[in-house]
Amino acid sequence: MVALLRLGVFGLVILTVIYWIMRLYLRSLRREDLENDWDREHPQDRVGRDAFVEQGMADYAKSLRVKLVWLVYIIPVTVVGVLIYLVNYA
Repeated sequence: MVALLRLGVFGLVILTVIYWIMRLYLRSLRREDLENDWDREHPQDRVGRDAFVEQGMADYAKSLRVKLVWLVYIIPVTVVGVLIYLVNYA
């Protein structure tokens, strides 16, 4: 039982680190895309760029969190749980 608890704690810590790394990386890619879109459409106008980027990032944050939670937490925990069940009880 202690081994399962240790696996759970260390697993969640590792998954949390992976979550934050992926979140920061994907947000930086999206920010760069938004900045490039603005520069391509408005090459001389720098006034509205920050507002455009911040609005785009706010919209992106809502969709990114749900996807990352599924990708980083729910899928690996489900796979490990199924594997533990299959090894022990099937």
